[in-house]
Amino acid sequence: MPPPISPPQMLARAVAAHQGGNIGQAELLYKLVLRADKSQFDALHMLAILEGQRGNFAVALRHIRQALRVRPKSVDALLNLGRIQSELGDDAGAIATYEKVLALEPKSVLAHLNFAVALSRLRRAEDAFGHCDAAVQLAPADAEPWTCRGNVLLDLKRFGEALDSYRRALALQPKLAEAELGCGNALRQLNRYDEALAAYEKALAFKPELGDAWYGRGRILFVLKRYEEAIAAYGKAAPLNPDYAQGAHLSTKMQICDWSDFAAERAALVAAVMQRRIKADPFRLLAISDSPAEQLRCAQIFMADQCPPSERPMCRDERYQHDRIRVAYVSSDFRNHPLAYLTAGMFEAHDRSRFETIAVSIAPPTEDDMEQRLRGAFDHFFDVHTQSDHEIAAMIRVHEIDIAIDLNGYTTHSRTPIFAFRPAPVQVSFLGYAGGMGAPYIDYIVADRTVIPDEHEVFYAEKVARLPDSYYVNDRARVIAGHTPSRHELALPEAGFVFCSFNNLYKIQPSLFDIWMRLLHQIDGSVLWLFAENDSAVNNLRREAEKRGVAPQRLIFAPRVAAADYLARLRQADLILDTLPYNAHTTACDALWAGVPVLTCLGSAFAGRVAASILQAAGLPELITTSLADYETLALKIAHEPELAAALKQKLVRNRDTCSLFDTRRFTRHIEAAYTTMWQRHQRGDLPESFSVAAT
Repeated sequence: MPPPISPPQMLARAVAAHQGGNIGQAELLYKLVLRADKSQFDALHMLAILEGQRGNFAVALRHIRQALRVRPKSVDALLNLGRIQSELGDDAGAIATYEKVLALEPKSVLAHLNFAVALSRLRRAEDAFGHCDAAVQLAPADAEPWTCRGNVLLDLKRFGEALDSYRRALALQPKLAEAELGCGNALRQLNRYDEALAAYEKALAFKPELGDAWYGRGRILFVLKRYEEAIAAYGKAAPLNPDYAQGAHLSTKMQICDWSDFAAERAALVAAVMQRRIKADPFRLLAISDSPAEQLRCAQIFMADQCPPSERPMCRDERYQHDRIRVAYVSSDFRNHPLAYLTAGMFEAHDRSRFETIAVSIAPPTEDDMEQRLRGAFDHFFDVHTQSDHEIAAMIRVHEIDIAIDLNGYTTHSRTPIFAFRPAPVQVSFLGYAGGMGAPYIDYIVADRTVIPDEHEVFYAEKVARLPDSYYVNDRARVIAGHTPSRHELALPEAGFVFCSFNNLYKIQPSLFDIWMRLLHQIDGSVLWLFAENDSAVNNLRREAEKRGVAPQRLIFAPRVAAADYLARLRQADLILDTLPYNAHTTACDALWAGVPVLTCLGSAFAGRVAASILQAAGLPELITTSLADYETLALKIAHEPELAAALKQKLVRNRDTCSLFDTRRFTRHIEAAYTTMWQRHQRGDLPESFSVAAT
């Protein structure tokens, strides 16, 4: 009979099995060692590592803590404890652990690097940078510290320096896929798209399964409007790293009206988000889902991943004593942009005796005519686009802003982490994003009773500040070009009824397009006038029309033109057909300002209720339907009855100069009343609460 195996021999066999990939055998042997000696450090430590490799981090945490009770000063075990804590989402605990490691071994490169990663996850990039630099100084010939340094510099928006760090890493390790990925990300932020694509291609040559590189490629190709290639890139990314890529894949297909497998992809995406299996961009979901519950879940997941609340809020219960309420508007769109067209008059109309207004511009200056106008509309205009989120938040804090207003939300070029640092005592979401942000640091959302009725408040983390008319502001000084082009000039029929939708084409869903095609079938000589955003969408929509028995030439596409000319040509439309679940917002206001009626269907979520809010304020509630069947019926009635269509236009012309929708000064008085209520509640020490502003 062979002699019994001693615990040290059994441990050696366990380690050999572990290293050989025989995880089950290794686990059995580690547990046999621990049966003989419950405090055997190496077995406890290695069992923790094994469970971590399996993804069983809660079990791993239990084993590593047992190991550390045996050897509390084991640097290796402490490092593994920190990693496990981070995997469990306890980055604050990991930071405390790495502090212990550095007290025991100040020159631990791994501790500095892991410390930096944990700090970065807590949005403490400035602190993380110090540890990256320490790691670089300790191991200047190692590529990993340089890559980590590049990642932190990327977080700090110091894109040129980040690129330099990644290139230092590549000089040391030329085939390091993660460093090439970093180069791609930095170059993308620097708008050096061709170089960024080349960097992503190199990263993928080294590591074809690098999902983030495929996703980065997709993002650039999307910006370049190379949508088919973007779809292919997102399709490669989604199986490797479905977070964000799965939603991007579907929404990019919608950008070109590619509806293949639309229903199945939409259902799969929404189910994955609701089950918290993936993360998705909340803005993309607005055009995909009409459920406020689904949109809230998506926003909460996104916020926790991309912009969680800072553990070190800059502003807690400060109650500033200023002669005027200091209101800061934070936006990337103080330029020729739809948001600026809407808000310019409001900024100019603010009561400067009661409000001190500050623009915080987070996008590069354009020096266009709208930016020049807006620079004169505020008491202060700060260009901060080169600064980090933390630096911008600190600037807001230093200037003792009473109310900070996010005009971006989760839209393109947003900088939500600024608000996550809580730089102002009152923080508000307004206008730019048609939904709730799911963020505990956004106190209020500006709305009205149509977009957020009382029973929908449960779907918002914010408290609701309701304005008495529509929450949608307009600038009544918007100029319409003097020349209205003829229908002939616009390639429209001289006598046929012109249905129109100048919404972004990604807002069109196939079920709605079915209705539009049935309308064309039933109204002889009618056409559908759309916005020609890209050739692929044009071709796909014409193909979809033909599938439904409609001649493709009955879809007429309009190119992009200057704002004043765009408003003038709108006059040649007979009826604007709204989209669902993402309505016409600014485009609805454009049409009404130009004198063209808008037909909408009231949706369930915020983005699908905006046109109804706008129509109420324009005095045209009869154009709000509550089902797609009623929407189709009313569109058909208006097109069949020329006197009804004419009456709607005449009513709109009568209302335009008197309705609340285009009364900029009235709107400004109402939103100032909302700001005053928010400020007064805070000054009294009251928590944010929903409220309604009385009409004046």
